[in-house]
Amino acid sequence: MDLSDSIKQKALEIGFDLVGITSAEPIDKSHIDYLTDWLNRRAAGRMSYMYKNLQKRINPANLLQNAHSVICVGLNYKPPKPKPPETSSPTGRIANFAQYQDYHLFIKKQLHKLTDFISSLIADDLKFKICVDSAPIAERALAARAGLGFIGKNRMLINPTIGPQILLGEIITNLKLKTDEPTDNKCSDCNKCIEACPTAALTPDGRFDANKCIGYLTIEYKDQIPAGLAEKIGARLFGCDECLLACPYNENAPVCKNTDFTFYPNRAFVDLKGILEMTKYQFNTEFADSPIKRLGLDLLKRNAQICLNNITHLSI
Repeated sequence: MDLSDSIKQKALEIGFDLVGITSAEPIDKSHIDYLTDWLNRRAAGRMSYMYKNLQKRINPANLLQNAHSVICVGLNYKPPKPKPPETSSPTGRIANFAQYQDYHLFIKKQLHKLTDFISSLIADDLKFKICVDSAPIAERALAARAGLGFIGKNRMLINPTIGPQILLGEIITNLKLKTDEPTDNKCSDCNKCIEACPTAALTPDGRFDANKCIGYLTIEYKDQIPAGLAEKIGARLFGCDECLLACPYNENAPVCKNTDFTFYPNRAFVDLKGILEMTKYQFNTEFADSPIKRLGLDLLKRNAQICLNNITHLSI
């Protein structure tokens, strides 16, 4: 077994569902053009970090000197079907990825295990950079080129077997590794994700406007959400999964099997009045290891009030 195959086997052993290898060359021109157009249209909203370091984002070699390869991994986070809320009080829905521990820390820890394994196999001077959302890198484009799946009309990476609920991580390295072939796009004429989007953030021409996306509005947007969009948030307290749940590849996808990735079934639905009454200490304790903590209590309360207003309006 050569080094590339050994790395991929180890990645699967430590709990990743997908692994592939691509070169550290710039991402394909079609992805560069899409990203450039997206930024020029200000469709990234107020995510200021997206407008910075474009050359690093499109070229992983700019993130590590003498980089030759990128090891891409994917972790399936599809949760079990949620149980109905155990309360008569109004509840808000939490996006599936946030029902687990903070994936940034978990995937980074697992990737360090992988680099330790690689170091044990080679005598050469190993250089690497681990990326889990924190570095400017076009992770979906690289994952697609590494054969982990294809980028669908919902702009998410979709694996025909695992589905669209995938968390990604990368190791940029100076090692010259055997690369994998990309997967063909299999969306065909399906437009279910576009039809499912509550705010028309996805359009048939393939464009995505983060300014309208409920995931962006409830997680990244820091000001008061415009009334017209707030009404469409419904009871989505943190994030939105509609374009993922509508994907045909999600229907038969397996649930997450990694038992080391801590899952909190009680976080699928959260008591809205409880959030509005929550103290900062309670918030920090309850969501200590959750991606929700990054949002902060004030913005979570903003979201909770919007959800409560929407639920109250619907019940009148």
